[in-house]
Amino acid sequence: MALTHYEDFEPGIRLSLGPRRITMDEIVAFARQYDPQPMHTDPEAAKESLAGGLIASGWHSCGIVMRMIADGFILASTGQGAPGIEEVRWLRPVRPGDDLTLTVEVLERRPLRSRPEIGMVRFRMVLANGAGEDLLQQTNWVMFRRRDPGREAEVPASTAARGHQGATPDLPEARPSPDHARFLDDLVPGETASLGTYRFTPEEIVTFARAYDPQPFHVDAEAARRSLFGGLCASGWHTAAVWMKLMVAHWERQRQAALSLRLPVPSLGPSPGFRDLKWLKPVFASDALTYAVRIVEARPSASRPGWGLVTQHSTAVNQHGEPVFAFTGTVMWQRAPAA
Repeated sequence: MALTHYEDFEPGIRLSLGPRRITMDEIVAFARQYDPQPMHTDPEAAKESLAGGLIASGWHSCGIVMRMIADGFILASTGQGAPGIEEVRWLRPVRPGDDLTLTVEVLERRPLRSRPEIGMVRFRMVLANGAGEDLLQQTNWVMFRRRDPGREAEVPASTAARGHQGATPDLPEARPSPDHARFLDDLVPGETASLGTYRFTPEEIVTFARAYDPQPFHVDAEAARRSLFGGLCASGWHTAAVWMKLMVAHWERQRQAALSLRLPVPSLGPSPGFRDLKWLKPVFASDALTYAVRIVEARPSASRPGWGLVTQHSTAVNQHGEPVFAFTGTVMWQRAPAA
């Protein structure tokens, strides 16, 4: 059965995609561009990390999932993009040589009342390796054109009431963040830092999209003009990967500042995932996004002595000051050594 329109995505449908082998070279290439941490770029240094060896960036694994569903059904459908991601859980690392498979399940659907020609379909996706171990779980809505916009689709009451995205979290009052790296115990909720500004060129938008999200509105300027977006725009995963790129650069500046003050420097570990990622407005060619991050919570880990979990809320605004991107994520952070 061809899955092309909203009406074709009946709740309960399951698809199996792959396998798709991931290589060391592509792990390192993505990480050098967007997530240049040693556990993703240096096989020897990665052995000394919490991961115990070279692993793919979590954002790389999300890009791979996007490419697998694009090739599996999105490109042959009337897909119109996604408003965001409810949740991604990175359960185990993606390692070189893994043969990746993806299970996609349709959970529910509903018409978009503000645009009767569009319907929303909610998916759960599970990425696994060749040993059958789950590596990533993702839940999100995708927009598709309706074959019959005049016919009102049945909407479960729970879905209609809930909507497609989580509410904006209650955030602690913003305060400036010190400009040097600190251990988890010294972090204060509300501390906010600017990560910098990044301009999305048409060339980079197309290059990223051809690799991970080759939908027409990301790779073809003329097709993009005829889409809901009205112009060439970056993949949402591209905007997220750039956040990671700027975040790593910010951390390196903080690390160097601590070293210059002759202070001990903590280590960061992998992230277990994120939630409530929202692509609020399209990021068009030549848009300049300014990213920021605010600490929401810092707490010790119950399972890993000497480590803790830091929850951060990250945002981006474009050159007009319009919010375009936001999510809440968690990262493992080293605690101060015992005195």
